[in-house]
Amino acid sequence: ASPRTITIVALSFALGLFFVFMGTIKLTPRLSKDAYGEMKRAYKSYAKALPALKKMGISSVLLRKIIGTLEVACGVVLTLVPGRPKDVANFILLLVMLAVLFFHQLVGDPLKRYAHALVFGILLTCRLLIARQGEDRPEREERREEQINAQEKNKVKIS
Repeated sequence: ASPRTITIVALSFALGLFFVFMGTIKLTPRLSKDAYGEMKRAYKSYAKALPALKKMGISSVLLRKIIGTLEVACGVVLTLVPGRPKDVANFILLLVMLAVLFFHQLVGDPLKRYAHALVFGILLTCRLLIARQGEDRPEREERREEQINAQEKNKVKIS
């Protein structure tokens, strides 16, 4: 296996487990009652800061459950499902991290409260870039070979 493949697999697995864990904390107090209580409090402040959510019928509980469910589902995909679905899950989680960062900024949280979202957003970005880079490479190499062949044919015609 290439270093690129090992990197993608390791990042996918680690990120997937992290998001399954964090999503589960948002959904149930079974893992940690304290963390669950903190999530409930945080999402109440997010919902208060965004009155448009209430107008759309989205309560703090629903918002927390939507984000928690997305994190668990996408985390499972990143951990267990091969192929293109990993990239889709990665992209969805990246959007979720951007929303979480927005919520933290909106309520004026200090950096230490949302540093994890920043770090994991960067890791998701890196994973997605590494995964996408490998798909573009064969096309670029093929185009480059065609350009070299065309240049060689031009040299033959000139001489």
